[in-house]
Formats: sequence, C-alpha cells, structure tokens
Amino acid sequence: MITSPHPTSPTWGTIALPDPTVRERVSAQEWAVRVDLAACYRLIARFGWTDMIYNHISARVPGTHDRFLINAFGLLYEEICASNLVTVDLAGNVLDGPESGANPAGFIIHSAIHQARPEVACVLHTHSKAGSAVAAQPRGLLDISQHAMRFHGRLAYHDFGGIVLDEAMQDKLVGDLGDKRALILRNHGLLTTGEDVRSAFEDLYYLELACQIQVAAQAGGAVIECDEEIAEHTARQFDTSNEAFIHGRDWAALRRLLDRTDPSYAQ
Repeated sequence: MITSPHPTSPTWGTIALPDPTVRERVSAQEWAVRVDLAACYRLIARFGWTDMIYNHISARVPGTHDRFLINAFGLLYEEICASNLVTVDLAGNVLDGPESGANPAGFIIHSAIHQARPEVACVLHTHSKAGSAVAAQPRGLLDISQHAMRFHGRLAYHDFGGIVLDEAMQDKLVGDLGDKRALILRNHGLLTTGEDVRSAFEDLYYLELACQIQVAAQAGGAVIECDEEIAEHTARQFDTSNEAFIHGRDWAALRRLLDRTDPSYAQ
C-alpha cells in the first residue's frame, strides 16, 4: 500500500509546482534522470497517448536498487516536471515529492518490474486507443509492418485479471514479462522497459505506431503478414544495427522539440 510522509491531506485541484530545492538536494545523475523522465511524460502527452491523470512511467533512482521516481497522482502529464516527481521505495513508502503521493496501481506494476529486473531503469505503461485495441485482439500484434517486426519474438503477453490493485498479481505480471523488453497487457494496454528513459520511450513509440498501423490496415480489409523468417530477420536487424546508428540522436531531437515548445519540463 502506498503511504505518504506528509501529515496533512493534499489540497485537491491544485498542482504540484516546480520545487527549486529538489535540484539542490539530489545528485547530478538523479537530476538528469528526472529531466529525462519529465520529458517522457510531456512527449506522451504531446502524442496523445495519455489516459487523463492515470497511467505511469517510472525511472529507477541512479545508484539505488529499491527506489524509483514516478508521477504524482492527480497531475496531467503536461503538468509534470523534473522537480514534482515522487520518490517511492519498493515497500510503497513515498520518500519525497508532492503530498498527493503516487497511484497505487502504478506502484504495484512498476515496483514488481523494478524489483524483478534490476537491469531495467525505466518502465512505461499506457492505455492508448490503438494499443488497447490490439491488446483486445486474439492474435495480438501481427507482423504486417517493419515497426511490428521490430518486436517479433521479443514481445510478451499478460492476460487481464482486473485493475492492478492487488500485490498478489505481481508474480504473474513479472513471470509473463520474463526477460522481454515489451509487454502487451491483454484487454488493457502496452508496457515497455529500458535501460534508460530513452530506450523505453523509443520502444513504446514504435510499439504504439505498430498498433496504429495494424488497426488502420485492418479497417481496410485483409492484411498481408510477413513470414517467420522475414520477421525474425527484421527483428535481428533492429537488434544489431539500429542502436549503434541512432546513438541517442532521436532522443536529443525530441528534447530539442520540447525545449522549443515548453521547456518547463526541466524545472
């Protein structure tokens, strides 16, 4: 259960303003992760993949194994910035941040993955329209685009068991994810992981785009699926060459976009 160190109830309807003291009391490494995480929230809002104040993206606090940063419950993604994120430990204690605390469902999903997968630094979860639509299809993601084939054999599935409010659901979730970096939660939504915020966002971007393509293609009638050999070949191409070529240039470009349009995410 999420618990808060704050003795008073939050004032509902107000937003958690930037706190200039945060940057002074965290390490440079943590501040950099906070800025990347806030940028990720703003980009999800910009692309229209939010679910009002719900859903969550988390990032492990650098140098720790038992605490992570997540959104303050009640904020729209466009209101999130580097200094109003909440620090939570794996026991569910809010260690720092706005008194609104964190969403319990967010804690249960994210703490389970951060605890089970120490190499994962970021977990991203959405309920987008296209992602949820593909999550409701019996065969899930189809190999009908190169964006989909990026995940061929590298995508896990988790059956729906109700809103994730019970810690007993954690073992099934992490068991279904296994060592994969992306997960479709059936009848629910999408989830990606990464060794940093950039990589988790990049996978979510292409997984979401693959779902959008699939729904659009199916609306036109029959679709052409690539065979297993081509799909695996394409996935290996992404595995072996994509990262070295991109070298973070996509994330840098997205950060520049935010800097031009609304740099408040970095406060």
